Amino acid sequence: MILPNFPALEPHDHSAFLLPEMIAELLEKAERVDELTQTVELKSEVIASLKQRIELLEEALRLSKIKRFAPSSEQSGQVSLFDDAEVEATVEFDTVTNEVVDEIEAIEENVGSESTEPSQSKKKPGRKPFADHLPRVQIFITLSDEEKAGAITTFFSKVKEELDIIPAQVRVLEYMQEKAVFLEPVQDEMQRKIVAATLPKHPVPGAMGSIDLMCYVLTCKYCDGLPLYRLENILARYGGELSRATLANWVIALARPLQPLINLIRDHQLAGNLIMADETRVQVLKEPGRPATSDKFMWVTLGGPPGQPSVLFEYDPSRSQEVPLRLLDGFHGYLQTDGYAGYNAACLINHITQLGCWDHARRKFKEAQDAQPKPKKGKPHKASKADHILGLINTLYMIERQIKELSTAEKFQQRCKRSLPVLKKLKAYLEDNQHKVPKDGLTGKAMTYLSNQWGKLMVYCSNGEMNISNILAENAIRPFVIGRKAWLFSDTPKGAQASAIHYSLIETAKANGLEPYAYLTQVLKALPYADTVEKIEALLPWNIKNPNFAG
Repeated sequence: MILPNFPALEPHDHSAFLLPEMIAELLEKAERVDELTQTVELKSEVIASLKQRIELLEEALRLSKIKRFAPSSEQSGQVSLFDDAEVEATVEFDTVTNEVVDEIEAIEENVGSESTEPSQSKKKPGRKPFADHLPRVQIFITLSDEEKAGAITTFFSKVKEELDIIPAQVRVLEYMQEKAVFLEPVQDEMQRKIVAATLPKHPVPGAMGSIDLMCYVLTCKYCDGLPLYRLENILARYGGELSRATLANWVIALARPLQPLINLIRDHQLAGNLIMADETRVQVLKEPGRPATSDKFMWVTLGGPPGQPSVLFEYDPSRSQEVPLRLLDGFHGYLQTDGYAGYNAACLINHITQLGCWDHARRKFKEAQDAQPKPKKGKPHKASKADHILGLINTLYMIERQIKELSTAEKFQQRCKRSLPVLKKLKAYLEDNQHKVPKDGLTGKAMTYLSNQWGKLMVYCSNGEMNISNILAENAIRPFVIGRKAWLFSDTPKGAQASAIHYSLIETAKANGLEPYAYLTQVLKALPYADTVEKIEALLPWNIKNPNFAG
C-alpha cells in the first residue's frame, strides 16, 4: 500500500494525521452511537418496566380467578391455618357428620338385630345427647291385654329419644279485662263507680302485635337473617295478615326502650381491658346529604370483663376518626383492629395500646402465594419469599394452638420462649428481602403492610390475655354481613340505628350462652316495669338466669 506524502508534522501532533472531513465524520458517528446506545437503554428500561407490569397484571389475574372460583380457605403449607373460629366450625361439621353416620349405623343395627345371626360387638361412638333443658313428653307403648295376661308385673323403660318440633302457629290474644261496679253515695245519691283490672304494660303501647310476636320478628331478622318481606309471607301463610311496613315500624319502635340497656352494656364494655373493633359497609337509602349508593358503615366492638363478653354495633354514615373517638371515649386498655388508621387518634388521646391482627398480615401473604405461577410440569417448586414468610407465620399460629388452654401467665411465658425467636427471625428476613421485590406486587404490598404494622403485631406477646388475631371481631360482625345479603339495605338512618341495637342485644346474648328469643321476651316484658337503673342492670345478659336458655 502506497501512502500519500504528507507535510512535516510537529512532534506529538497526531490529529494532523486525519483530514478535517474524517474527524467530523468520526465525531458524528460517535454521537450517533451515543444516541443509539441511549435509545437502546431507554427501550430496555421500557421493556423491563412493561415486563414487570405484565407480571403484576398476570399475578392480579391469577388472584382474581382464585377468589372467584377457588375455595375461600386460607390453608397454606404443611401447618394448618385454622384459627379458633375455623376449628370450631370444623368440629361442628365433624360432629354433624358423625351424627349422620351414627344415625345410619343405628338404623342398620336395628335392622340387623331382627335376624337370628349374632352380630359382633363393635365399639361405636355414641350419639350426642339432647340438651337437658329441652321439655320432654313421654309416649307410652303398651302391651295388649292378651300379651300381658298372666304376667306378675309390668314396667316401662326408655328405649329411645327423638327430637320433635311444634310448627309455628298464629293465634289472636283476646284480653278480657275484668271490671267491678261499685255504688257510692255522692250528694245523697248513689252513683256507679267502675274499677278495671290493670292491663300488662307493653313496650310499644297500642301495637297490634304481642311481645312474643315482636321477639319472633327480631330473632328471625337479626339472628336468622330473614328479611321482613319473607316474614310477611310466612305470617300470611299461617293466617296472620301484617304488612312489612308494620313490621318495620315495630323494629324501629322497639329500639327506643332497649337503648338504656345498650348504654349500660357500652359502659360495661369500656370497663374491660381489651376491645376488638371492626367495621363494614351498609347501604342506607335516605341518609341526609348523602347519595343512596354511597357507603355508610356499621361499626362493631367486642370486649368486656372476663366471663361477661359484649358485642355492640353502631351505625354511622362516616368512617372518619370521629366515630372511634366517640365509641372509645373513656377506654384505656388494649384495642385490636385490622390496622385502619382511623383508630389512631382515639388511641393517642385515650392512651390506648394498639394491638395488630396477624390474620390480616397472613391473608396478604396467602394471596401472594396463591397468585404465584404454578411450576412447570417435571420441575420442582422453588419456595418464594411469600412461602418463607407464611411458614414462619404458620409457626406462630401452631404455637398459639398448643398453648390455647394454658393460663394467662403460662401463655406469656410460652410466647416469650417460643414465639419471640420466630418473630425475630421473621423480622430479619423481612428487612433483608423487602427491597428485593416490586412494591406494587402482592408480595411487596404484603411486606409493606407487615413492616408498617410490626410494632402493633408484636404487642400480643407482651400480655397473655391478648389474642394473635382480630378474628373474634370479624366473627361478631359476620351475622350482620350474612343478614345484609338478604335484606340488602336499610331505608332510613333510624332503621339502621335500630338494626344496630337489635344486633347488639342478640349477639351479646349469644356470646353469653343465652337463647336470643327467650332472652328478648324476658327483657321486653320486664323493661316497661324497670323504672330504676338497678332493675335495668338486672336484665343484662350476664345477670339473667332462665332454665330455658341454651347456656
